[in-house]
Amino acid sequence: MIKVLVADDHAVVRHGLRQILADTDDIVVGGEAGTAEDALRLLKEQRFSVVILDINIRGSNGLELLAEMRKERPEVRALVLTVYSEDQYAVRAIRGGAHGFLTKESAPERLVEAVRKIAAGGRYVSAEVAERLASFIADDEKRSPHERLSNREFEILKMLAAGRSVTQIAQDLTLSAKTVSTHRTRILGKMQLKSNAELASYALRNGLLE
Repeated sequence: MIKVLVADDHAVVRHGLRQILADTDDIVVGGEAGTAEDALRLLKEQRFSVVILDINIRGSNGLELLAEMRKERPEVRALVLTVYSEDQYAVRAIRGGAHGFLTKESAPERLVEAVRKIAAGGRYVSAEVAERLASFIADDEKRSPHERLSNREFEILKMLAAGRSVTQIAQDLTLSAKTVSTHRTRILGKMQLKSNAELASYALRNGLLE
């Protein structure tokens, strides 16, 4: 039996995923978590085969939570599920230790297949993501500027591009304004941009804004 932990901060989504998996005879949802803290607690208390993780779960950046989960339970397989497009997060998630990546739009048709494949020791990504991963490994120089940012820098890039101030971002991420300013400076340098306006323009052109 494949025991699954569903970690998503939307109760409706958790219910929907549970319903999809309930139609199988080899997969059982053994726990649900609405926050990063709850997810880590459940992982400490129980043994799961697969964690279905929303990249936007409340209380943590999903990629940071993924790293914490792997430290706590390195044997657990992780399937990242998100509303974001594959272009934005798929490669980052797989590089961060996820064993599969699905958009919520495709989940109803592919979720069961993905969970089974990951639980069996495989990986689950679309053909497009597999191609992007191959390109990423083969030629670092061809990567887009935003793909060279760290996960934290990428998160702050999106917030700056959406019009959030340094102070607002610091409050949202529980960081000091100085730390956020340092990240902003590094982002601009790595991407060879000069202002938040240029960041916003870049993000819009590359489909990074929700």
